[in-house]
Amino acid sequence: MLNRRDLGKKIGVGMAVAGTVGIGPFPAKAARVPRKNTKMHVCGDYHAVVGGKGADMAGKANLEYNLRHGIRHLTIRKRSWHGAWDLDEMKRWKDNCDKHGVILEAIRMEDDYIRLRKGLERDRMIETIQENIRKASSAGIQVITYHWRMIPIRRNRKKTGRGGVTYSGFKLEKDWRDLRAGKAGKVDSDEYWERIDYFLQKIIPVAAEYKVKMACHPYDPPGLPFGYQGVENWDSPSVFDAIKRYQSLFESPWNGFQICLGTLAEGLKNPGREVLPIVEYLAERGKIHDIHMRNIQGGLGDFYEVFPDEGEMDFFEIIRILRDYQYPGAITPDHMPSHPDDPDKLQALAFGFGYIKALIHAANSEV
Repeated sequence: MLNRRDLGKKIGVGMAVAGTVGIGPFPAKAARVPRKNTKMHVCGDYHAVVGGKGADMAGKANLEYNLRHGIRHLTIRKRSWHGAWDLDEMKRWKDNCDKHGVILEAIRMEDDYIRLRKGLERDRMIETIQENIRKASSAGIQVITYHWRMIPIRRNRKKTGRGGVTYSGFKLEKDWRDLRAGKAGKVDSDEYWERIDYFLQKIIPVAAEYKVKMACHPYDPPGLPFGYQGVENWDSPSVFDAIKRYQSLFESPWNGFQICLGTLAEGLKNPGREVLPIVEYLAERGKIHDIHMRNIQGGLGDFYEVFPDEGEMDFFEIIRILRDYQYPGAITPDHMPSHPDDPDKLQALAFGFGYIKALIHAANSEV
């Protein structure tokens, strides 16, 4: 296992070598200039599926639901795919999307790999992921999103919001030290970063060869104290510092992030102010490959997930940043409040679709 000092040396050497061969590190782009952005777009995904989460996302009913709300891009997730992907099914998805005028833009990868320690099993899983990247490229899929999640997403409270919806939230437990470790067992920061480094060194070269963007979703919520459920999470204690470190391990335009704005906010004391420099830092470097637009009330260690128009973050200013740096990718509403009349959250996500489309239209109308 690499210790912090050894891993730091390895990172430094890697960046120096990358610089000599023109791979990176990547400098910031030109200064921010207000200008129209016709490439960023709203995207549908697995958070709202007609027929429920197990239904066919590329089926007629789900594609028409998205089209009715002006959505022509889609991220697909097959929750039963914990190993090799089925290329024939991926091509069927692509064909169905093409017939309906929808772009199959991204696929979500399950996170079994994260709990694998050194050994043959991990190497076999890495080889499977490499082959899945090749399959994604063959099916015309541009982005693979993934999630370093050593312990489950943490939510431990609810409250009623506008119109009788339920907001889901989290408050750091006073007795968090007494929580049992999860399936991953105890994992310290050095081991966690060793796994990330190993993954990136093996995966990003294949992604670059096949021109598939790898988009890492931060753990949700970031900023948990070290040792929470036995794990020292990679995006703790500072999610911004962790993101910078992550991208420095392998500098490549194919190594980037699925920036979940709600997740970032959950790791910040003042989300409304602190999230903007993170978005700008990544946007000017071309490191954002996908965006989840979720808002929260609260902040680090104490928050609720709410509708996009009632939280801490100014999404209009974020859209302006993305506009000016010519972000070309997807923006997807995410983790909407629930209601008994809307069990699959189709109404809530439709509101999110329209809200984001209006923000993009308004921002482009300014310039």
